Amino acid sequence: MAHAPQFLRLVNEAKKKIKETNVADVKRRIDAGEKFLLVDVREDNEWGKGHLPGAIHLGKGVIERDIEQQIPDTNRKLVLYCGGGFRSALVAENLQKMGYNNVESMDGGWKGWVDAGLPVAKD
Repeated sequence: MAHAPQFLRLVNEAKKKIKETNVADVKRRIDAGEKFLLVDVREDNEWGKGHLPGAIHLGKGVIERDIEQQIPDTNRKLVLYCGGGFRSALVAENLQKMGYNNVESMDGGWKGWVDAGLPVAKD
């Protein structure tokens, strides 16, 4: 998907302020038993087609509104992902502004996970 220039500018600015990880690192950390919460920030229809095993869904459109009720612990380790790592970067920046201090965005996102042949879940 070709993204609009202003959207890319916004994402690139956000990426300067957040911590990023990648698909291989997330898989390694899961396999090592590291404790963190995977948060899928994609749209409802994207979630319905499949998601990472063990992930919860808080779409980008509602996460800032709902996160304090769903995940009240601002120190909880969160790994956010979207389709490719752009929307999750924007969400990570916003959550940091809200006081969540242990947030990462997974570069590559769902597409990178699927392309790597890693397991997926459907509810």
